[in-house]
Amino acid sequence: MKVLVTNDDGIDAVGLRTLAQVAVDAGLDVTVAAPDGERSGSGAAMSALETDGRLQVRRQVLDGTGPGESGGRGGPGEPIGAFAVRASPAMIVFVAAHGGFGPVPDIVLSGINQGPNTGRAVLHSGTVGAALTAEVNGLPAMAVSLASDTPSHWETAAKVAARAVEWFVPRATVPVAVNLNVPDVPASELRGFRAARLSAFGATQVKVGERGDDFVAVTFSRLETEPEPDSDLALVRQGWATVTALRGPRETSALDVSTLT
Repeated sequence: MKVLVTNDDGIDAVGLRTLAQVAVDAGLDVTVAAPDGERSGSGAAMSALETDGRLQVRRQVLDGTGPGESGGRGGPGEPIGAFAVRASPAMIVFVAAHGGFGPVPDIVLSGINQGPNTGRAVLHSGTVGAALTAEVNGLPAMAVSLASDTPSHWETAAKVAARAVEWFVPRATVPVAVNLNVPDVPASELRGFRAARLSAFGATQVKVGERGDDFVAVTFSRLETEPEPDSDLALVRQGWATVTALRGPRETSALDVSTLT
């Protein structure tokens, strides 16, 4: 099975190397294509820098040992080659879904993000935006995040991601975006997996302060209110790895638009 591995933290992020290695160890045919710099908060933005109508791409090896000859892994023990792309993760997925980095992938893995992607704030996440872009283009996808801004337990994230990928691959028969959040705890303290609904909020809250003629003071801080007990944010805080299935833009009957004449 062919898999595209991407992220929004950039080509040099430890989470990208971790997830790519998880995919390789799972026996998947791996292509890595990720932004050449951080694109956090880009959501599903289709942004890129082009020269003469061509997307700017640089080939490299994830461990930084030298230029790679391909965007994948040649065999056991070899470094993982990658495409560093001057584009948002959603754009990278869109291009990959049309054969831009070789054969069209069967699935997309996005992450491992440094920081939580919980609640309805996933709308703004480049990590989740990549997965949702895959889903609307007919590809199953999984977004993986380690729920700490300063994570220290990457080995826990790797173990959880490996188990989740093992579970996901045989079920990846229809387009769907799965959002996985891993608590930043030692593997021995992980409580297991829980299906979770999105919290009404994300992990942060926004406060608008002083306003002037040419500025608005905006600050972000950790959410102080208690999230809903069965939400992804609450369960991650309790030590559970949370799994939430998402769908991209769909029609809704919440408003009868036929009344507009």
